[in-house]
Amino acid sequence: MTTKMTHGSASTSTRARVTSGWLTFAGTIALVIGTFNIIAGLVALLNDDYYLVTQNQILVFDYTTWGWFWLALGVVQVAVGAGIVAGKMWARVVGVIGAVLAAIGHLAFLQAFPIWSVLTIALCVLLIYALTAPPPGTRAA
Repeated sequence: MTTKMTHGSASTSTRARVTSGWLTFAGTIALVIGTFNIIAGLVALLNDDYYLVTQNQILVFDYTTWGWFWLALGVVQVAVGAGIVAGKMWARVVGVIGAVLAAIGHLAFLQAFPIWSVLTIALCVLLIYALTAPPPGTRAA
């Protein structure tokens, strides 16, 4: 914010900032999904016997590969959640991409851990909506 003083008057330049509850919600949900994915990644890396199926029954990879995938995606999603709360546009774009990847990944992981996967897919859908719905008082990008 800059202030320019002239003889006997003050002029301030301010920018009105429109806030959105949806973006706050989206940032919080991104942090939660990222944390869930970090936990899923650590469990897959540290305890293969935790899941309900054998490694041969998972759709794409073994648990070690899935563990690294979830861990990396979770760390990115936590950073994206912080970026969304800070109001960064890049975080909104990466947040939608990350939510789509997480939903597809949990769809493939559904047989291994069904309740966790369904919950995370539902949260990803909410996150996508919250990031793409235009906030009140602003225009859609």
